[in-house]
Amino acid sequence: MSYNLKFEKKVNVVSMLAEGSSMEAISRITGVNPNTIMSLGKRVGDACAKIHDEKMRGLNCKQIEVDEIWGFVGKKRNNATAKDEAKGLGDVWTWIALDADTKLIPSYVVGKRDAYHAKVFMADLAARLSRRVQITSDGLKAYPDAIERGFGSEVDYGQLVKTYSVEHLGNFKEAARRYSPAEVVKTERTIISGMPDISRISASHVEKQNHTLRMHCRRLTRLTNAFSKKFENFEAAVALNFAYYNFCKIHGTIRCTPAMEAGIEKSQWTVADLLKNCGEQ
Repeated sequence: MSYNLKFEKKVNVVSMLAEGSSMEAISRITGVNPNTIMSLGKRVGDACAKIHDEKMRGLNCKQIEVDEIWGFVGKKRNNATAKDEAKGLGDVWTWIALDADTKLIPSYVVGKRDAYHAKVFMADLAARLSRRVQITSDGLKAYPDAIERGFGSEVDYGQLVKTYSVEHLGNFKEAARRYSPAEVVKTERTIISGMPDISRISASHVEKQNHTLRMHCRRLTRLTNAFSKKFENFEAAVALNFAYYNFCKIHGTIRCTPAMEAGIEKSQWTVADLLKNCGEQ
C-alpha cells in the first residue's frame, strides 16, 4: 500500500506523475509497484480536487477563455456499448476555464460534451468569481444557454468560431489523416451578450493549456495505451495535473505559478508542499 511508502518516495512518484511519466516508467525508475503508484495517484488526486474547490473562491479574474479537451476511459465511444457507457466507459471531456491574464485555471469539469455538463461547468465557474468577467468560448451550441444560466446578465460573452479546411489529405497514412490538425481557413469573432472587448475574444491561451495538459497528463496523451480504465481514476489524474499546474509549476510567461499571480498563494509550492496539503506524510 502507498501508505507505507517513505515521504521522499511519494514525492518522487507524484512528481513523475505530474510531469507525464507512465506508471510503468515510474515503477522501473523508483522500484515502486504500479498498483501502489495507482493507489497513491488516486488518493492524492482526490485530495487535489478538494484543495482546488477550497482555494478557488472569490477570484478577481477579468478575461476567461473556456474550451473542452477530449479523452476516453476504457475504450473509445465507437467501441463502447450501452452497458459500457453506464459504467462510465467511453469518451470523456474535460471542460477547462483559464484566466488569460494570470494563467490560472479556476474551474474545470470532467464529463460528457453535452448541455448538462456545460451548465454544471458554467455554474461552477460563476460561483468562483467575484466580479463581472469577459468569457470567450468556441461555437459549441451548449454554451450560450449555460453561460446565461450561470451568469445572468453579469457577463460579457463572445465566441471565436474557427472554420477548418476539409481538403482531402491525399496519400497520408491513416494516423496522419486522423491526428494532423486541419488548416484554419477563417476565424470569426461574435458578440453574444454584454459588451466584450472584441480584440480580446480569443482562445489562444486555453488552447495552449490543452497542449500542456496532454503533455503532462499521461491519461490524455494521444496515440498511447496510457488511458484510464476507470472514470474515477481519470478524474483523479486530471485533478492532480491542475493542482500541480496552478500551485507548483512556474509558468514561462508570468515567471511564477498561476496561483501566485492570482494572489491565492504568496510562494511556489513544491511537490512536497502539495503532498502535505493533501494530508500525506
